[in-house]
Amino acid sequence: MIGTTIPALKEWASAIKALETGRQIMVMRKGGIVEETRRFELKSPAFYLYPTYEHQRKELIKSSDHFYVEESLAEWVPEASTIRLTAYAEVAQDLEIKDQEMLDRLLDFHMWTADFAEDRLKWKRKDPLHVLILRVYRLKEPMEIPVLPEYNGCRSWISIPNGPVPREMTPVVDVADFDEQVQKINETLKM
Repeated sequence: MIGTTIPALKEWASAIKALETGRQIMVMRKGGIVEETRRFELKSPAFYLYPTYEHQRKELIKSSDHFYVEESLAEWVPEASTIRLTAYAEVAQDLEIKDQEMLDRLLDFHMWTADFAEDRLKWKRKDPLHVLILRVYRLKEPMEIPVLPEYNGCRSWISIPNGPVPREMTPVVDVADFDEQVQKINETLKM
């Protein structure tokens, strides 16, 4: 389809790996420095996951999950003209986290350290931290797309021009397990 754009959410490559293995089903968003509105907005209910490498560091990740950073950095080619997309996601829930107590309850459900999660919550204090619960799919065949200059910078969303439509893909977590994880997260937040 000529002239169409496909949305992609920029996320640490290590977090995408954690999503692809079923380690977690969530990402945390506050908004990038160069966002139009300077805060996070859910621009699409479904999107590709576009891997980023620059800001991920092992000290921001729980020690048991350091290998996700190591694996992703081993694959990184800083000046590459293309990037590989391996996952697609659908948003099941957009949870707005407004206080530390709620955030602390989610600690077992993600790879980030408590300090990093707290820093995310505190940045732009007036705005909630968006925790997106994602149904993630692994693409049967990864796609190589060109790295365009407009993809650079601290922003959550990019639009892939003349983007590929979703191809054959497999859910990372089966429906029953996914529903069970979502229920556990929601019950944990209600405590």
